[in-house]
Amino acid sequence: MECGNGSQLTHFVLVGLPYPPELRVPLFLFFLIIYLLTLGGNLLILLAVARERQLHKPMYWFLCHLSFLDMTVSTVVVPKVVAGFLPGGGAISFQGCVAQVYFFHFLGCTECFLYTVMAYDRFLAICKPLRYGVLMSSRACLLLAAGTWLLGALHSLLETALTFRLPYGRDTRVDYIICDIPAVLKLACGDTSLNELVTLVDVGFVAMTCFLLILTSYVYIVSAILRIRSAEGRCRAFSTCAAHLTVVVTYYVPVVFIYTRPGSQDPVDRVVAVFYTTVTPFLNPLIYTLRNKEMKAALMRLGGRRQAEPEE
Repeated sequence: MECGNGSQLTHFVLVGLPYPPELRVPLFLFFLIIYLLTLGGNLLILLAVARERQLHKPMYWFLCHLSFLDMTVSTVVVPKVVAGFLPGGGAISFQGCVAQVYFFHFLGCTECFLYTVMAYDRFLAICKPLRYGVLMSSRACLLLAAGTWLLGALHSLLETALTFRLPYGRDTRVDYIICDIPAVLKLACGDTSLNELVTLVDVGFVAMTCFLLILTSYVYIVSAILRIRSAEGRCRAFSTCAAHLTVVVTYYVPVVFIYTRPGSQDPVDRVVAVFYTTVTPFLNPLIYTLRNKEMKAALMRLGGRRQAEPEE
C-alpha cells in the first residue's frame, strides 16, 4: 500500500464479521451472552479452587492461571466484537489498536506456554509419580507460572514494536474482527516481509513447537496409563488428561491455521478467529468441569454453600 502525504493516522475501523442485517440483534446477544458466561464459568473455577483445600495442587494452580487468561483474553476481544454490531462501534483509536495487539498477543502467547507447562505437569504426575512432589514443588510451580507470563510479555513486546514501527497509509479499514498483526500489516505502506517472517517464525513456529512438545508428553502419558493395572486408575488418569488435550486441540489448531498463513486474504480466517478468541475461552470451564470429578464436586459444594448462606 502506498503512503499518502496526509496527517498522522488517528484511528482504525474494524470490519468485523459479515452478516445479514436481520441477524444484527441475534449476533449481538449471542456474543454478549457468550462473554458473560465465559466470565462466570471461569470465575467459578477460581472460586472453587480458592475455597477447596483439596484442590490446592499444581494442576489446579495452573488451571487457575488458565481461567484468568481466558477471562482476560475474552475481555480484550469480545467487547469490541459486540460493539461492532452497534452503529459506529467498529471504530478504534490508533492507541487502542496498539493496546489490543499487545494484550492479545501477550495473553495468547502466555496461554500457549501455559498449556505446555500443564502437559509437563501431567507428564510428571503420571510418569514420575514418586518424584512428582519434589519436581513440582510450590517454588517450581511459581517459577513455571511466572516464566509463562514473562515469556508472553516479551514475545508480545517484540511483535507489537515491529508492527507499529511501520508507517500506515490512508486506508483505516482492518478486515478482521480485532486489531491483530496479520490484518494490521495489510494496511502498512512499508515493506512487511520482515514482519511476516517474524510472525511465521515467532508465532507459528513457537505454537507448533509447544504443540509438538505437548503431543510428545502425551505419548509418554498414554503409554504410562496403559500400564496401570487398576481400571479405575486408568479411567481417572484418562479423564484428567483428555480434558487438557481437548482444550489444547481447540486452541492450537486455529492458532496454527491463522499464523502460519500471515499473508492470507481468506474470509474464513475471521470465523476461525471467532472460535479461538471467543468460543474456546467459553468451552474451557465446561470441558474441565465435565471431565474432572474433583472439580465437578467442588463446584457442587460451592453451589451448596451459596444456597445455605442465607439460611444461616
